[in-house]
Amino acid sequence: MLTTHTCAIADVYVPAKRVQSLDPEKVVTLAEDILLNGQTTPIRLRKDGNRYVLLEGLHRLEALRALGETTVEAYLTSARLH
Repeated sequence: MLTTHTCAIADVYVPAKRVQSLDPEKVVTLAEDILLNGQTTPIRLRKDGNRYVLLEGLHRLEALRALGETTVEAYLTSARLH
């Protein structure tokens, strides 16, 4: 079972490839929903040294950032070993 962790938004690294898929309208819609209901779905992160790498939840992360939040609820996932 996954448990949630509270992480500082400033510690989350977003890969450039993910940033290209950002839809500003979706961020606004999610920000409005977060204002009404709070963050209902955690994002997914992977620990990488002193920072976290975003795996899933770019629009939720950016919506929280737009609202001036400093922390985000996240599931921490281990990197896959092949």
